[in-house]
Amino acid sequence: MQLTYWLEHAWLGTHVEPGVTLTVADGRIAAVHTEAATPPPDATALRGLTVPGLADAHSHAFHRALRGTVQVGSGTFWTWRDIMYTVAFHLTPDSYFDLARAVYAEMALAGITCVGEFHYLHHQIDGTPYDDPNAMGEALLAAAAEAGIRITLLDTAYLHGGLIRGGYRPLEGAQMRFGDGSSERWYERWSRLKGGEHARIGAALHSVRAFSDRDGYAAFRQRTQGVPVHVHLSEQPAENEACLALHGRTPARLLADAGFWDRDTTAVHATHLTSEDIALLGGSGSTVCMCPTTERDLADGIGPAPQLRRAGSRLALGSDSHAVIDLLEEARALELDERLRSRTRGHWTAGQLLRAATEDGHACLGWPEAGRLEAGALADFTTIALDSVRTAGPVPRLGAETAVFAATAADVRHTVVGGRQIVRDGQHLLVEDVPAALSRAVAAVRG
Repeated sequence: MQLTYWLEHAWLGTHVEPGVTLTVADGRIAAVHTEAATPPPDATALRGLTVPGLADAHSHAFHRALRGTVQVGSGTFWTWRDIMYTVAFHLTPDSYFDLARAVYAEMALAGITCVGEFHYLHHQIDGTPYDDPNAMGEALLAAAAEAGIRITLLDTAYLHGGLIRGGYRPLEGAQMRFGDGSSERWYERWSRLKGGEHARIGAALHSVRAFSDRDGYAAFRQRTQGVPVHVHLSEQPAENEACLALHGRTPARLLADAGFWDRDTTAVHATHLTSEDIALLGGSGSTVCMCPTTERDLADGIGPAPQLRRAGSRLALGSDSHAVIDLLEEARALELDERLRSRTRGHWTAGQLLRAATEDGHACLGWPEAGRLEAGALADFTTIALDSVRTAGPVPRLGAETAVFAATAADVRHTVVGGRQIVRDGQHLLVEDVPAALSRAVAAVRG
């Protein structure tokens, strides 16, 4: 089946072009034509600025249930984590499906067409596997399908409860749900996962806090060749201090010595790095996924994004804890946070920031054919209104500045995945009343 979309304005990777017609066949862009001043008779008109679909490269869907509660008072990452565990304790495959379906629908409303779900909530409360050991992961895959977006399930190995100067702590409490007992048992379960047209299977190490060298970093990487592999890296100074005390190396060096880093790997956060760490990541061609809204919500710090880019790392963006779900905010925060730290402007162009939120995010999730408006690419795109109180003004002709530095998720009007429109005029076409669905799902898991 062939479809035609007329884009009032489209970001084509280097500039904004008015009057662009996309022909879509079999879920991909078959042709791109410019200079169409008015919509062709058979075209669906998308008025506003259309950009490639946004990729949320780092999500923990169940963290959405924490929004509006963990922001009360003071505290640290570690006190936030304790509250997060209480939500993890209550989830079942059914309630996780309901919550994730609503969260992924919220993402679609925000222009996100692909999510990287960093999934470690695997088992029953006592750590016993479900009859289907992948029941929780399958719930996430099904939720993304019903919400109409693509997913890379980054199934996560999580074997230890933490790292202190004296060694690794055992899993306890809600953490029992995360662990498979050994890296071999993780691999056996992971190997049963299957992707599909909307889904791909990746892998993850939770962190050097939750997976040790004796569990086999090198063996893990060998087993996961050919798929995207992600890891939380140096999110907290305490993680670095404990790793140095126990191993005499930073987490980045510990993993490098096991041959972990390459173009298929992504370091998430990478907030507290040494100059050697930056060189290791950049030299290997690894991607770094920054999550600015979460990193500032948890007072984690500002990562060395410009240095990583100069060293050779691609940058992607994620909403992580879902304090907000707004990839446009994540993109501009990369620049604005660095302005605050350096007191200088212009670290990235709007085009570079948008590329991090689209093409580079998709690439690190194993979807290299997405994130561009060009023939042969997946027909995944989103349209941002140019007539809201945030975006009204001169029509953009040069670049993506209006989208990146003014628009928010609330300005997304249309979202198309695989050529199928799943958001029209700000309304989700597959999930009825997304706010109500979120309210019900959050209430069910808050206990």
